[in-house]
Formats: sequence, C-alpha cells, structure tokens
Amino acid sequence: MLTDILLQAKPGTFTQQLIGFLPLIGIIIVFYFFMIRPQQKKAKEQKNFRDSIKKGDVVVTIGGLHGRVASVENDDTVMVEVDKGIKLKFERSSISMEASKKAQANAAKAQG
Repeated sequence: MLTDILLQAKPGTFTQQLIGFLPLIGIIIVFYFFMIRPQQKKAKEQKNFRDSIKKGDVVVTIGGLHGRVASVENDDTVMVEVDKGIKLKFERSSISMEASKKAQANAAKAQG
C-alpha cells in the first residue's frame, strides 16, 4: 500500500514539501539561538558563580538581602553577615549572581 502511494506521487513533490518546511526549520533554528542557548549559558554561569562563592564575597540574595559571606558551611549552605555580628545561614541557590555583581560595583564606588 505504501509503495502504491509513493509511486503515485508526482515528480518534484518531495522537494516542494521540503521547501515548504524550510520556514519552520528556520524558526526552530532562530528560536534555539535566541532563546534556548543563551538561557543555558546563563544557567551555567550562575552555577559556576555559586560554586565559587568564598569567604569575604559581597553577595545579594534573591530576596534582596545584602551581605558579606562570613563562612562557607558545606556544599549547600553559606553564612552571610548582614550587619555587624548578625549572621544568617542561606542556601547557595538563594544567592543571585547579577545582584552580587551590582553590590560589588557599588562597594567599589563607595570605597573609591
């Protein structure tokens, strides 16, 4: 039955169908390069940043709490000093990379 259908197809039909799918394939490629790939790159940078947090880093949590890393407890948690003598324990995943870059830039401006 399949061979009957294929034999009845007009010459050039496959290429016409392929040309019809080119815009869809183009949209998928553009979607990948403008949406999926940058998001994966950002997630990888965020993970590397969280893995490299060390004592003394100025950080901002996702909730907006500013502080300095007092100690790294284990693989999942860090102690953040938010004020003189006030230390809070946070998960590494709750520290924002973008906000901590802004906090470091603001700290550099305040010092110099």
